[in-house]
Parts: sequence; C-alpha cells; structure tokens
Amino acid sequence: MKLLLGLLFLPKKKKRTLEETVFAIQNGDQGLQNELIHQYKPFIAKAVSSVCKRYISETDDEFSIGLIAFNEAIQKYSSDKGSSLLSFAEVIIKRRVIDYIRQQIKHQNLSLDANGFEESDEEIAQSSLEASMSLEEYHKQTDEELRRQEIMHFSKLLTEFDLTFNDLVENSPKHADARKNAMLVAKEIVSNEEIKQILVEKKRLPIKQIEDSVSVSRKTIERNRKYIIAIALILMNDYLYLQDYVKGVLET
Repeated sequence: MKLLLGLLFLPKKKKRTLEETVFAIQNGDQGLQNELIHQYKPFIAKAVSSVCKRYISETDDEFSIGLIAFNEAIQKYSSDKGSSLLSFAEVIIKRRVIDYIRQQIKHQNLSLDANGFEESDEEIAQSSLEASMSLEEYHKQTDEELRRQEIMHFSKLLTEFDLTFNDLVENSPKHADARKNAMLVAKEIVSNEEIKQILVEKKRLPIKQIEDSVSVSRKTIERNRKYIIAIALILMNDYLYLQDYVKGVLET
C-alpha cells in the first residue's frame, strides 16, 4: 500500500533534457556519454549515409568517423549557439565525413602516382591529370553539398526566431555601408555575453542594451533588426561558408 501511495503522490523525477545531458557529460559524466552515443547511433548512421549516398553500417569506416564527430559535437556544444545539439552535431558529422573522403581520394591518387613507374611519362602525366581533375570535381561537389547543408540548417534556425530567407531578402540593407554597419552590430552582440544570452533565450534584440554598446542609432538598429539577428546567428554557429561571406563584407 505504501508503495502504491508513493507511486501516486510522490513527485516524479523530472526527465533530463538532451541539452542537460550534454552539460552533465561535459562536466565529466562518462557513463552518460556512452549511453548517449549508443542511443543516437541511428542518427549518426543516417547523417553519414546522407553524405556517402549509400547505406552505412556500424562496420564501415565512415560510421566510425561519424561516432568521433558526434562525440566532438557533444564536447563543443553550447546553448549560446542558438541551435539544438542534434542540428549542431549533424553539421559536424557531415563535415568530418567529407574531410575523411577527401583524404581517402587524395591518398588513392598519390598511390596511383607511386605505382605508375611501369607506365610511360605520357601515361603517368595523363593519369595524374585525370586524377587531379577528378579530385577537383569532387571538391567542387562536396563544397556545394556543404554549402547546401549550411543553408538548410540556417533556414531551420531562422524559423526559431520567426524569420525566413524572404525576410532577409526584403530587409537586407540596400547600401554596402549600411550592411557593414549592421554586421558590426551583430559582431558586437556575439562578443557581449549578456546581449547574446538575451537574443538566444528571448529570440529578440535587446535594443536598449545594444544601443549603449555601439555607435549606431536606435532607428538604424530597429530598421535592420531582422538582418542583424540573422548575421549574429551566422557568427554564433559553425557556418564556414556563410561566415566567409560576412568576413568578406567586413574586410572591404
């Protein structure tokens, strides 16, 4: 009877969120780390398979790369990035698998050159040229895939802030100087922990705090609010290609 009453009336233990689990792991809970990696093996396999364009099993080398990348994501994840662990982990896994495939192709091409001593100089040159062109085409395709994945991830993140790509197109500053100023505001937001935390938690810009931190008028900040939020999210996350765009604008 006491057991029944306990089940009915004692407060239930609150289930730990995924992010809380990650923070516990980052603080040294090795047991939780092993449990989490085992639990998300299907997620890892799916992310790896989407890059390799084929079914990936746990015996494949690419799956091992995915496991290492998932563990890397666990260690590096921070809620300050404004995205979930799984979204962050997916980006890391795909990037590490693509890097691995690139290394394998480069190694195969080097092996081909090393073993071509029985071929004529012309045949060796032709083989090297074809290998180089093949590798260049692969790099181009994988870069396009990574860029596409970044945009998809970024688009999903924008929805959490009630924004879309159309909003950015419509609200992007028309003049280069205005875009640069908006990016500088976003850069200041990311470097200010208090302001950044408000943006991530409240999904809005704390205009007053920002106004006190930058030499830009309140009117300008409000007019470019959506664009500033978008740039801040790019700077906070692991977006290599999108960050290159921001860096290019700031350096002009």
